Amino acid sequence: MPAHRPVREDGPEQTHPLHALDRVVVDRLLAAEQPADEHLVDAARLLMRYEGFPGARDLQDDLAKVLRLWGLSREALHQRTRAIWAAGFRPAPSGSDAVGSGFDTTDQEG
Repeated sequence: MPAHRPVREDGPEQTHPLHALDRVVVDRLLAAEQPADEHLVDAARLLMRYEGFPGARDLQDDLAKVLRLWGLSREALHQRTRAIWAAGFRPAPSGSDAVGSGFDTTDQEG
């Protein structure tokens, strides 16, 4: 008998390519009792990333748990994050988010 993969009504479960990185973020969110702006923004972006995604049930379930722990509905989260962005919030770049080679051409004489 062949091994069965978990199947949803709309097809087999898929693995998201950012699952491992997002797992670290979700674990950090679960530990945040009083969410800071960056926690709220991360929760909102991950909820949007995994909305309707046929897989990553662990992340989707834990994101729902985060909202319950923070006492927020999805709509309340999105209202708060819209206000955060409108106030000028910009996430700090991390080493993993860097784009390009890091080669600075402004230091060269041409």
